[in-house]
Amino acid sequence: MPTAIAVTSADLVLPAPDRHTPPAVVLHPPGQLDLAGALAETSALLERHGHLVAVVPPWLPAATVRRLHTVRAILETDRIALLGIDLPPLATALLVRQLRQLSVCDFSPGVIASAARLLSHYIHAGALLGSVAKLDRVPVSLKAHARSWSPNAQFAVLAHPTPHLVRLGGSGRGGVHGAGTGLPPGPGFATHLTFARGQLASDWVAAELAPAWRVQGVMENPLPADSPLWWATAKLVEFAAAIPDPAVLYQLVASVRSEECHWCGLELIGDRCGFCSAPLAAPPPVERAVRTVSAFSGSTSAGPPRPIR
Repeated sequence: MPTAIAVTSADLVLPAPDRHTPPAVVLHPPGQLDLAGALAETSALLERHGHLVAVVPPWLPAATVRRLHTVRAILETDRIALLGIDLPPLATALLVRQLRQLSVCDFSPGVIASAARLLSHYIHAGALLGSVAKLDRVPVSLKAHARSWSPNAQFAVLAHPTPHLVRLGGSGRGGVHGAGTGLPPGPGFATHLTFARGQLASDWVAAELAPAWRVQGVMENPLPADSPLWWATAKLVEFAAAIPDPAVLYQLVASVRSEECHWCGLELIGDRCGFCSAPLAAPPPVERAVRTVSAFSGSTSAGPPRPIR
């Protein structure tokens, strides 16, 4: 069985793009399941799948986060990864779907868990907002705050990978004024765009943003329940662009050299283990010294320093 990918809310489980993508597991919060039930639920998942990778967004209630850590501690297992991924809700759901796609590939559980940080860098996430007066996820100027009180004001906000804010014309189309110029910068690679409507009536995302970003497809999904809180307004249309092709995702992850975690022994890519959170071990002293001398001398004989992945 593939590694289990888990979420804490059913609205973070987007429809599978094909029949090969397995569903995500929805872990019940403390209000729906007591501790004994949570232990039994998780034990059954580990017995069936071997390893469990759970995405833990920062907006979760503290009681839910404590429950996840308590279950892992009581079970005394290193087969549960709790991934703290800080993306907007719809983008988080897209990342979860990508992990589900990778779970049926020949990657080890450690690589799948640590791939989440890599894949998140390739997600462009934002929203069309009717107000930025209370928005604290993206820097907002005083001028933008003031204009947020104007009737029919709309703002195109990119939260990830680079914050960007643009004030659109009153209709959500046409002229841009004040907070930025042009549309939010889009991805320079092939993506699909997913959007979800809140209490803002606008076709701007599908009619203008999608063609400008040259996406290969557009899909609408229900708005995650936590999106209004994350964006500080219910007047929004959330959007996120991500790589849809599992073959491209596979190549992206496979292109990164894997290491063995010096703490738990699982495979990892990047600079931190997804299961035990141990950082990548430092290179041997001789190798580290060569890199240091090369960096300061400008010599390339030892090759470039290994990039942070």
